Amino acid sequence: MERRQEWIGLTLCLFMFLTDPGFTSSIIEGPRNLTVLAGSAAQFNCTVSEGWDVLIWLFNGNPRLTLLSDGKTYISPRYSQKGYSTDGRFTSELTISDVQLNDSGQIKCSIQNEEDDMYAFLTVQVNGSLNIKNSNFTVRKNQTIEVTCEALGWAPAPQISWTGSNILINNSMYITDQSQGLNGLYDEESTLTLTPLANVTVTCLAAIDALSKPQNASATVTVYEPPPKSSYQKEVQRNVSERETNRNLETTGGRGYENNGYSPEEDMSAEKMSGDSTFPKMSSSVYRPKQGLDMSPAPKVPYNRDNEVLPSRTTAYPTKSRQIRNVTHV
Repeated sequence: MERRQEWIGLTLCLFMFLTDPGFTSSIIEGPRNLTVLAGSAAQFNCTVSEGWDVLIWLFNGNPRLTLLSDGKTYISPRYSQKGYSTDGRFTSELTISDVQLNDSGQIKCSIQNEEDDMYAFLTVQVNGSLNIKNSNFTVRKNQTIEVTCEALGWAPAPQISWTGSNILINNSMYITDQSQGLNGLYDEESTLTLTPLANVTVTCLAAIDALSKPQNASATVTVYEPPPKSSYQKEVQRNVSERETNRNLETTGGRGYENNGYSPEEDMSAEKMSGDSTFPKMSSSVYRPKQGLDMSPAPKVPYNRDNEVLPSRTTAYPTKSRQIRNVTHV
């Protein structure tokens, strides 16, 4: 009830000031747009010329702080002001403490002269969390990996970017998805696809206007090369390759040519044959071809009833008949 009476009294004072013909004050400099983080304080200044009688700060059209020239002040919770007078000017410094997301809106400085009313906008932003799911990677050289960064509970949705060893990564190498919850806050997930050739530190950056510098989270990627193969491993691999090649040849039907006229008996040496009781000793009267005889190739190899190859031998034929003279001595 007492609060209501104060506002009624303020309204009557304003009516008297507005009807006063000496009401000639003006706003020299009004408030400026401001962006702050939730939980911090927001400050606005309004400078007016001499002769002012009442100065009102309004939020989205609703009075939040009223200051009279005689020093009386009517203040809403979380609002406060300090006044400074210099060179015939008066400056009111408005402070809004512990601002929240719903405090975003229009802030107006008024001396009840619509032509001189000046306003600005307050924007409250929320700095959420940022983290990389896996902060350490150990990968083989030229192995492709994915690094995922999560930004949770932001307002507005942050601008996500990546750097590799402090060098900006092209945005074609990562994909960012966002969603908004019922509380008006945004969640984002950004996935970087990377094929490192050497050790590298990748950093995820999340930026909003209220931050003087982006929030960041980093991951370390350690790259190793496969150990070189030993001489034993190389030899094993070569043998495996050769066996595979031979197996392929057999599978495709690659075979050598068979000598159908070959007889294993002819490979046996005379010495072995002489020592084997199953073979008769070779007689010295065996006919041996002499010079002048014509060696003709053996005829085609015959086959038996079972279609088996019969052994063949080379037969020598004399080119001329020999004449033998028989003499009888009495």
